[in-house]
Amino acid sequence: MQSQDRAILCAAYALEKKALDVRLLKVAGISTLTDFLLIATGSSDRHVQAVAESVRLGLKKDHEVQPLAVEGENEGRWVLLDYGDVMVHIFQEPVRHFYDLDGLWSEAPEVSIPEKFHWEKKAGAS
Repeated sequence: MQSQDRAILCAAYALEKKALDVRLLKVAGISTLTDFLLIATGSSDRHVQAVAESVRLGLKKDHEVQPLAVEGENEGRWVLLDYGDVMVHIFQEPVRHFYDLDGLWSEAPEVSIPEKFHWEKKAGAS
């Protein structure tokens, strides 16, 4: 599976659990750590945990992909799922604002997440 495809799937699984302000950044060429950063927000510790679990279990079940590392899952304030070529960061809003990965990686181009994965638009459709 290509890195961008995996990154978009991570976004889809996050959006499935109604993650907020989901952004997918292409950091290949800017960072030597990874190719893509997915940054998302959850409204509470349980919501952050549910979003992380959706991403982790979705990739494991549907694509047999396991993260190389998982950090922060018990606390639910900031969960990091490291897939090597894709790093998924799920924050509570104050933590996201404090660490400001969006600003830190402002040079990175944002990758469009296909409309079919945006639950808000599907929920309003008739």
